[in-house]
Amino acid sequence: MGLLKQCQELFKTSNLYEVIGVTKDASEAEVRRGYYKISLTVHPDRAPEDEQATVKFQALGKVYAVLSDKDQRAIYDEQGIVDEESDSIDQNRNWEEYWRTMFPKITLQDILDFEKSYKYTDEEKQDLKRVYEESQGDMNKIMESVLCATQEDEGRFRDILQGAIDAGELTAYKGFTHESATKKKSRKRKAQKEEKEAEQMQKEMGMTSESSLVAMIQRKQQANQTEFNYLIANLEDKYCKKMPRASTAKKGKK
Repeated sequence: MGLLKQCQELFKTSNLYEVIGVTKDASEAEVRRGYYKISLTVHPDRAPEDEQATVKFQALGKVYAVLSDKDQRAIYDEQGIVDEESDSIDQNRNWEEYWRTMFPKITLQDILDFEKSYKYTDEEKQDLKRVYEESQGDMNKIMESVLCATQEDEGRFRDILQGAIDAGELTAYKGFTHESATKKKSRKRKAQKEEKEAEQMQKEMGMTSESSLVAMIQRKQQANQTEFNYLIANLEDKYCKKMPRASTAKKGKK
């Protein structure tokens, strides 16, 4: 089956850019980041027994292989076709190895540095609005999903979102505008519990007080691997290596 047809069946679109959530004019870094974010949701480590997820993961690797190659991307953009005989989308390629070569591990200090440069920025605000729409105003999901978010950020987030709703930029979901007091209290108790667990982890690891955010993130990592990985996705542009062109690593076909 050709890649475009496979994408239509797996992702409900044959547009390679839409598959990884970027636009046609996306930069190389944006294409790489898009691939990383989407591939995390179906990575073999998350669902080792899910055959469908594995197929999607492999297809995403092929999509990125096409869009990250200057010549192949130009052909796709101009003619809307993919060279199915290209070595870069060889059926026998080890796509998990390809992925791991591209995205090495990020250090805890990298996370701390990212937090300092991310909070209170337009990027954070746009991510907040995106998560709001995706979760239909569910503050539980918003607080779990927005990068580096802590309990102290909730009031600030609410002000930003309400302002965007008043300006007609966001949908006024009832779950947000009329959230019950019980749900708010439950979320606060959960956040306080996670903070205590993070503090305990901090002590056990012998971390300094300035590294408390790392402890909190590690706690979140244990509870929600997807959101932790989404944080890492926002770091990979700065710290991750690019793959060599497919032409430099050809493999024979069976």
